[in-house]
Amino acid sequence: MLRSGSRIGAACVIATILFWLAMASLAVWAGLLAFRGGFWRADQRLAAASDLPAWPGVVAIIPARDEAETIERAVASLLAQDYPGECRVIVVDDGSSDGTAEAARGVAGAGRLTIIDGAPLEPGWTGKLWALSQGLRRIDDVLPEAEFVLLTDADITHPTDGLRRLVHAAQTGRRNLVSVMVKLHCASFCERLLVPAFVFFFQKLYPFPWINDPRNRTAGAAGGCMLVRREALAQAGGIEAIRDRVIDDCALAALLKPFGPIWLGLAEGFHSLRRYDTLDNFWRMVARTAFVQLNYSIAAAFGTVIAMAVIYLMPPIGLIAGLAIGDATLASAAGGAWILMSVAYLPTLRYYGLGPVSALTLPAAAMLYTAMTVDSAAQYKFGRGAPWKGRRYDRATGERG
Repeated sequence: MLRSGSRIGAACVIATILFWLAMASLAVWAGLLAFRGGFWRADQRLAAASDLPAWPGVVAIIPARDEAETIERAVASLLAQDYPGECRVIVVDDGSSDGTAEAARGVAGAGRLTIIDGAPLEPGWTGKLWALSQGLRRIDDVLPEAEFVLLTDADITHPTDGLRRLVHAAQTGRRNLVSVMVKLHCASFCERLLVPAFVFFFQKLYPFPWINDPRNRTAGAAGGCMLVRREALAQAGGIEAIRDRVIDDCALAALLKPFGPIWLGLAEGFHSLRRYDTLDNFWRMVARTAFVQLNYSIAAAFGTVIAMAVIYLMPPIGLIAGLAIGDATLASAAGGAWILMSVAYLPTLRYYGLGPVSALTLPAAAMLYTAMTVDSAAQYKFGRGAPWKGRRYDRATGERG
């Protein structure tokens, strides 16, 4: 009898703990929906372009390391722009071993294309920024009157009106940076589970409406497509000012925002050709920057694990537990949190053409991202860095071969 009473007492304690954790999750989701800049609406979109009195010159720079599979389509999409002004393309071949430069040279219309053989990586630089710096130094040889530089990746295709829309947004809004988060490939099971969640988490971390508000200090950008005003970049100290940053896009946004408005949104027509068909591919991409995002802090990593478990995992666990033991208050609190979570996720799912049932997978995706963050912390702390394209990143030396 005593033992039975002890079990009942322990069950009550566990149910009470679960209830308050579920309430915490419910409160967080209510706060996120109400006070986080409406990030979850996914409504910051690049508009169509109307005519401008004059269209400034633009040079697109593509840093490319072992991108032979996609470089032709990326370059071809830029050379096919219907942009009314002058546009040139520079590809910086960053030590490729797969014939990237040769593939780029085969693109039709290559008369407006310049290919640079990148110099060996200098200490203190990350590879992408080192390649970009070499491209930036060649602009005066290619199109000295260019007012803008388009920093884009070797796996990105642009719609024919893409550059027109980017420049229009920059000129009409007097912005120093206009960036779009390109549509990531989302076809395999792994991609459908993880890609929309990735975009959702990014928007939560860097609410686009806050970024686009000149009065708000929040700054962010998406590295696959960033149109930058050259004068503002020079005024801010140039790309050298962020040469050691692994999360280079958001670092560039933070560098530029004090000098004028910036803008970040979602856009149709801009696509990433890179596939993440397996969990391993996605894992390595996230592990490269996850611990960097936490400023290399073990305490922050530990806090992230706890927060992710409470916010994302607690709703389904609490709902199942509440239903199993017949605790209506626990089930209601957890179920309410899961409903709010799903409501927040729906606009991003719609952007990727996925139905509302996919919202039920967000807790699983969140736990996978949490595991990737833990692995990222372990790699950095044990001195292995995070591998990416044949290089490793570590806190002390930046990027190394």
